[in-house]
Amino acid sequence: MNLSVAALGVDIAKLKFDVCLIKENGKAKHKVFTNTTHGFEQLVVWLSSHRAGSLHVCLEATGSYGEALALHLLDAGLTVSVVNPAQVKAFAASRLTRTKTDKVDAELIARFCLAHQPQAWQPPAPEVRQLPALVRRLESLIEMRVSEENRLSSGVSIEAVRDSLEEHIAYPVAEIKQTELLIREHINNHPNLKQKSDLLDSIPGIGATTAARLLAEITDFTQYKSARQVAAYAGLVPRERRSGSSVRGRTCLSKIGNARLRKALYFPAMTALRSSGFFQQWASGMRERGKSKMAVIGAAMRKLIHLAYGVLKAGKPFDPEWTTKIA
Repeated sequence: MNLSVAALGVDIAKLKFDVCLIKENGKAKHKVFTNTTHGFEQLVVWLSSHRAGSLHVCLEATGSYGEALALHLLDAGLTVSVVNPAQVKAFAASRLTRTKTDKVDAELIARFCLAHQPQAWQPPAPEVRQLPALVRRLESLIEMRVSEENRLSSGVSIEAVRDSLEEHIAYPVAEIKQTELLIREHINNHPNLKQKSDLLDSIPGIGATTAARLLAEITDFTQYKSARQVAAYAGLVPRERRSGSSVRGRTCLSKIGNARLRKALYFPAMTALRSSGFFQQWASGMRERGKSKMAVIGAAMRKLIHLAYGVLKAGKPFDPEWTTKIA
């Protein structure tokens, strides 16, 4: 553990965040702040009062709750890392941590930061940061519509309830169309996003909507050194269960990673397997080896994320001739 620098662990929630400052002498200081701009400013003042020298701040990637704080601390000149919660969870398991509170979690994140010195976070461009908000709003609207449609199709016999459901369904339907338009306009108005979207759209099974979802979840493909790393981030790498002579579990997807990415790729994978000659030929070998339907779909999802990494890295549209060369 490196105690030549101080570490600040941040456990963030919707309304407040707990911090743990571990100084160079190894002593831990705890504090709670409101998750507001005023709370961010109070944190900077608190850190200054403790005269923490070379400070490394670490917080978990928990959606939109922590982004504003991370940007504020970065603007204050601090080194900030945004880490995968699964990494911190594994670190907690390695330390046999049994207690889970916000205070304990903040200290755990700080000690993880000291032990592993995670890579410094670089915020994406403003237009890239706006895209996830639009895409996730679209997902919420679709979930709302599907939920109400399911209620309506369950056989509502009361006319007043049926009219209410139909009226309620009309709202997300209109909002979905408007949000889809906003996403298209946003991408088209930013050449960098437009170029990436067009490259992803060239891959079988991936259309404009899926391209937007991929760009929203992976804001910077260049941070990954290989396609396998991106697949691991999405939880799409195989997970084997073998031990000794008695344990022979079926190989499956790890599912340790971004669930939104896996959800975004499921139907495109089925579309590619159904309509793309390239994917049909590629999948035939798996079927001949006795792979199940779900195993083939999972492999197709992984293939799509590999291809996405490949076209964005090369800056060229999909070409079946070079796909076998993607790392």
